[in-house]
Amino acid sequence: MKLHKKIGVFLLTICMATLANAQEKKAVASPAETATGKINGATITINYGSPSVKGRTIWGELVPYGKVWRAGANDATTFETDKEITVEGKKLPAGKYSFFVIPEKESATIIFNKEWKQWGAYKVNDKEEQLRVKVTPKKSASLTEKLVYKVNKDNITLSWENWDIPVKIK
Repeated sequence: MKLHKKIGVFLLTICMATLANAQEKKAVASPAETATGKINGATITINYGSPSVKGRTIWGELVPYGKVWRAGANDATTFETDKEITVEGKKLPAGKYSFFVIPEKESATIIFNKEWKQWGAYKVNDKEEQLRVKVTPKKSASLTEKLVYKVNKDNITLSWENWDIPVKIK
């Protein structure tokens, strides 16, 4: 009888451990992140999925040159401003936009699209485009493993792998 109790306790312990492990959340590969800050009185908020490099070549391979990219992972990245701002010298009205990048070897095109609620960049509607500007990426000082946005004093910067992509804002 003692043996049966020991086996029962052992099996119950295994079942409980299995259930506990099943209920733990798996680590998300590209967690949702938010960057926020003020530039000349305007509150800027950027919501994005933050993927990791994981030893891959990002620019020109994982993110091909010449193609619209969601500027993050999962849902399209969103950019929101509570006041009208200028982006690279062009006016952008207050509002919420999807934010896309078309990377090239020496430049990047930044797109603000009025359809902010969308998955990836698969159905970008050019007719809903609010603003398009060209910027110059810079080689970063060190590897940036996880994609990150920063709202600085006079720009926002997307940093990932070996690139920093600054976008001037006033």
